[in-house]
Amino acid sequence: MVYTIDMQDSLIPDLTRCTLCGSCKAVCPTYELAANEAMGARGRLALVKGLTEGALPPSALLNDRLYSCILCGACSDICPLGIDIPEAMYRGRHVLRKSDRKRTFLRYLLKFSTSWPDLSFKLLSVSRDFLLPLLSRRKLIPFRPEIPDQPFHVVEQVHKVSKKKGRVAVFTGCSVNFFLPHLGESLINVLQSLGYEVVLPKDEVCCGAPLRALGMDEEAAALAKQNHRIFSKLKVEAVLSLCPTCTLSLQHGYRSLIGKSIDRAMDISVFLLDKLEQKSFIDTSTTYHDPCHLKYGLRTWKEPREIITRAGLALKEPSESGCCGFGGTFSVSYREMSQNLQKKQAANLMAAGAGTIVTSCPGCMLHLAQAIKDRPVIHLIELIEEAYCLRKLYQEPVLAQTA
Repeated sequence: MVYTIDMQDSLIPDLTRCTLCGSCKAVCPTYELAANEAMGARGRLALVKGLTEGALPPSALLNDRLYSCILCGACSDICPLGIDIPEAMYRGRHVLRKSDRKRTFLRYLLKFSTSWPDLSFKLLSVSRDFLLPLLSRRKLIPFRPEIPDQPFHVVEQVHKVSKKKGRVAVFTGCSVNFFLPHLGESLINVLQSLGYEVVLPKDEVCCGAPLRALGMDEEAAALAKQNHRIFSKLKVEAVLSLCPTCTLSLQHGYRSLIGKSIDRAMDISVFLLDKLEQKSFIDTSTTYHDPCHLKYGLRTWKEPREIITRAGLALKEPSESGCCGFGGTFSVSYREMSQNLQKKQAANLMAAGAGTIVTSCPGCMLHLAQAIKDRPVIHLIELIEEAYCLRKLYQEPVLAQTA
């Protein structure tokens, strides 16, 4: 059987344009660990080309090479021709999905949880004492998260303000909705303090990124269509998310899946930067971790740093920076590589000597917190809430003081 992708697909010219310059190898986190051509961006791109042309048949080894990409996007960011290498990986995985038995159960699990998210949450809540340990033993989750009493996004809500400056919608995302609802509450507090009415639309579903990572394009497209239908009709200034992967999916991934995007989707740092006033300096320092999808996919790295310094904190940059190793399903399928990247980046961040680690991604935050135990790892929205809401309330710094 020959596995091919439609040759009219816009991906095909990208596959043939690669000049094998090797620039992508210098920034590929998995190539750094394995030092194997097929474990780097250039090698994987050549494998996808061979697969789509019918020269390479599906195999366990080919599956391993294409699924071991963490999909960080650093390769495309540095590529002199601007080739969309993560998109090539998505397409290659879609071709290989039926031959990839290693992740069969994970696909069933994701399909169930994204099709019936509320039921999945209830099942997880009532069985947390035995189901989470079971999933951990089977290495289907990278760590055991805390399960809140209820999701953040229960019903459609409109959080109004007395003096409205504007109106925004929030794309909650699965991690905030089901595991970190306090981040959603922080975002609403900040937006309302700035005079923004906040809409939490009914029937929001997963952004689809985890499904695409497993080659499940049809299932991801169905979710994309539902989200686009819901959010595109809202009369709002912006659609904000606390998760860069969600934002990247809404902005760019949906174009590949369904031919249209949610153009008003943006990261909170981009939306909030010019709306936050300068605060006086306090004796508190922090180090910032760049989420890959925010830095490389959305090309946003200045804004979070400007917000940190505008909030009055000293920013200490690490001498080295890199991927935290989470990568969603990557941390499940390639646990050893994930943990090696996690430990390296955690060491880089701690070596900067700041009292707090800040990031803009719920996944990065949870993953890094497993390796960093001696200081808090928080989301940028928590820092903003403390600086502009809680500090105003108490008229004093509430962030941990550091030497």
